[in-house]
Amino acid sequence: MGIRKIIKKGDLSLKKTSRPVTEYNARLQILLNDMLDTLAEANGVGLAAPQVGVLRRAVIVADVSGEEPIYYELINPEIVSQEGEQIGPEGCLSLPNIWGIVTRPEKVKVKAFDRSGNPFELEAEGLLARACCHEIDHLNGVLFDSVADRFLSDEEIEQMGEDE
Repeated sequence: MGIRKIIKKGDLSLKKTSRPVTEYNARLQILLNDMLDTLAEANGVGLAAPQVGVLRRAVIVADVSGEEPIYYELINPEIVSQEGEQIGPEGCLSLPNIWGIVTRPEKVKVKAFDRSGNPFELEAEGLLARACCHEIDHLNGVLFDSVADRFLSDEEIEQMGEDE
């Protein structure tokens, strides 16, 4: 297990489209374990493989609605349905100290594979749906700052922290 360096905006690999995972092997297991450790250490709700320098279609999202986070590993994820709309603040581990207002679906259904190659579907809503969309965007070379409706001022960010 290990903590990997999170790539920051400006690194051209964040703009590239990731390749599908084709082998469910020890290398994938190590990548996913390291991504889990890295995400937990960064106290984030999502992390995509390109953010740690691996251009493969693998993401981890966290459901933080309960007392302890529940982590979902999504390999080759694809949004198969969405409904509703939510407009709210969004940040990114690759764009520290930048927050924006982003419109996302309220609910999504994601088809993916687990670390062993078994297919499954994840139905997500609220923040988890937002995280799924955000991380899948990373796999397509899209950063949230390119889809933000507007950016938050330092005062708005400070206020957001006080509201928690």
